[in-house]
Amino acid sequence: MISTASRSRSHPRFRRPSRAAARRRRFGAGAVALLVLAAGAIALILGPLGDELREITLPLRHDDIIRQQAHDKGVDAALIAAVIYQESKFRDQTSRAGARGLMQITPETARFIAKKSGGTAFTQGDLATPQINIAYGTFYLRYLLDHYDRNEELAIAAYNAGLTNVDGWVSRAGGPGAFDSVRDIPFPETRAYVRGVQKHRGMYRRRFDDELGY
Repeated sequence: MISTASRSRSHPRFRRPSRAAARRRRFGAGAVALLVLAAGAIALILGPLGDELREITLPLRHDDIIRQQAHDKGVDAALIAAVIYQESKFRDQTSRAGARGLMQITPETARFIAKKSGGTAFTQGDLATPQINIAYGTFYLRYLLDHYDRNEELAIAAYNAGLTNVDGWVSRAGGPGAFDSVRDIPFPETRAYVRGVQKHRGMYRRRFDDELGY
């Protein structure tokens, strides 16, 4: 019979660790500690930079105007922000088709909006002004939502492809209840547009809930 003392000396599981193994363990623990400290330092240094990177990937400008127009016209502020992102990435620009400003409104649509909203002194140059551009774009979103009985998917599609096209697609699909954006939107650009707006609407809600008034 092997005694306890004898077993502790002879069995591999009870051998005392070598000095080299102890040094390796101390080195590993030190390396982990250094990595933790380095990660903390990087987080402190990149904190402000991280905010800037988030601003580049998901920008938000004129949130005061967006909140005001969302409240005045009963349109979700995140939806307005997502449409602006999809249209212009919050940069004032003019498309080849003549659409202008943050919400990319064509002169023809602007004249329609001005007539519907009672505007009498509208000029095309006004579309470069964020206040007017966002007000007109939000008015048009509200009009589309009312036209499609609050169906946001159809309203978003119509903002991109136009009322006439979407009305035709809905009719061929058998009505709004039977409409499926993947199946019934024939324009790849509009399908991608609807997906993009819906995706970014959720992102704006989560990331900018305070700025957008949630």
